Amino acid sequence: MLRYLAERYDVSLATLADEPVTDDMRSELDRLCVQVVIEPVGRARWVRAAGSLAMGGSATEGLFASRALRQTVRRWSAARRFDAALVFCSSMVQYLNCPELAGVPAVIDLVDVDSQKWFDYAAKASGLKRMLFQLEGRRLRRLEQSLPQRAQAITLVSEAEAELFRGFCRNDRTVAVPNGVDLDYFRPQNDGQCPWRPLPASDRCDAVFVGALDYRANIDAVTWFASEVWPLVRQKLPALTLGLVGRKPDPALQRLSQMPGIRVFGNVPDVRPYVAAADLVIAPLRIARGIQNKVLEAMAMGKPVICSPEALEGIAAEPGRHLLVAEQPTQWLSVIADLTADDEVAMSLGMAARSFVERHHAWDATLSSLEQLVSPDGESSAYRSDLSPVASDPRPFAVSTAG
Repeated sequence: MLRYLAERYDVSLATLADEPVTDDMRSELDRLCVQVVIEPVGRARWVRAAGSLAMGGSATEGLFASRALRQTVRRWSAARRFDAALVFCSSMVQYLNCPELAGVPAVIDLVDVDSQKWFDYAAKASGLKRMLFQLEGRRLRRLEQSLPQRAQAITLVSEAEAELFRGFCRNDRTVAVPNGVDLDYFRPQNDGQCPWRPLPASDRCDAVFVGALDYRANIDAVTWFASEVWPLVRQKLPALTLGLVGRKPDPALQRLSQMPGIRVFGNVPDVRPYVAAADLVIAPLRIARGIQNKVLEAMAMGKPVICSPEALEGIAAEPGRHLLVAEQPTQWLSVIADLTADDEVAMSLGMAARSFVERHHAWDATLSSLEQLVSPDGESSAYRSDLSPVASDPRPFAVSTAG
């Protein structure tokens, strides 16, 4: 999204980070943007979260509050008049309160309905956790309901999420802007242009799950799969292996490495070799909102994907043609066994998956509608002649993101 906008606007990026920013990442952001500030959230974010909750706000707003970032946005906005402000996620809406941004058209990209996610968490919790999750859901929903008065457009990643939002917040400013996939980056290994180094045989797994391993929905999905499905799979297919790939593995997931056939790789420099080396990719999410990029990216790499009905929400892929769907443990066992037994079916499914993503989730196609929303005149703006901070006819543009 940032690359797409940077080709068309002068972008100022104000963002937060909860882990060290690499030199390569910083260099790329500086190349794309005329101004970049990245503020670490730090451990004090949990104190801020509790304080926000105590003051009647949401914990999420406290987690993403930063006095330094607010000062940056105010300073930038005082120095130049921005054509638009793009706010990524409800947690960053608080930065629109800067008085210097008054009157600047705002587009709020909610991505998905965050409040509903917390209600979903509450439904699967009990006791104090259930109460806290319900409270967070109510506070976020109140915030979400205030957004049509603060933005010229509100975007979500699927029409299903947009309809959910309109259901409790009637407005004519909500539109769906689907997620895309970098089709050059996520590509099949056998296309003759493999840009990554193949994994050593010792690291190859038959099946992989890719995702942030400290994210509650992913923790729930993987622990459920390991306890309810994996024993059945190993009983029928004792040689099958499963790899868990993603940042900051939760202790509950780290312990899964003690189970036969499961390896926890954690954070890796590049997830593509692990996906490319696997025979199939799983996405057994029981709590899911919006569109699952992990599913789209695996499909773009031409891999057969098995996902839960929840992980398929928002993706118009046809089960049985572009991917496979399983819900109950015995269904998962049956689908995995059938897929691993028939290489021709697996290859056909992977090719259909790649074709589907090419047709429906190429970034240029999905983001063209976003460009019209942020354009001051509602039309496509002239392209910048270069990416230098001073252009002949610059179009200032502000981005706040929770990235």
